[in-house]
Amino acid sequence: MFIIELLVAFFLIVSGIFGFVGSFGMIKLKDPMSRLHAPTKATTLGVGGVLLASICHSVLIEDKLSLHELLITLFLFLTAPITALFIAKWHIHRHEKPSDLPDAGEDELWATHAVEQVEDVPDHSKT
Repeated sequence: MFIIELLVAFFLIVSGIFGFVGSFGMIKLKDPMSRLHAPTKATTLGVGGVLLASICHSVLIEDKLSLHELLITLFLFLTAPITALFIAKWHIHRHEKPSDLPDAGEDELWATHAVEQVEDVPDHSKT
């Protein structure tokens, strides 16, 4: 029983360390693209450690398997990369010009910037 509690405590401590490092990275890193790495790793590994501790506790101590933790883990592993992608695309749209981006290759298209500009679309942000 002591070994199981030690395992649960280990997962909780490791997840706390990842959460702290991710929070510290959000504060100390300079630009948004550097900060992008901190919350995704903190979410994936920090919350993942808490979920592993919860799974170990429910299976090994309470003798029952709950699928809630597995579903939360699956949700986190699916959404963390998508969130990082949207933050990176926001940064590119906000801070980069299409002329500053490297060559896109044979198709000459970037997924974040269109090659041609649409001139017929009215700008409603000034109204």
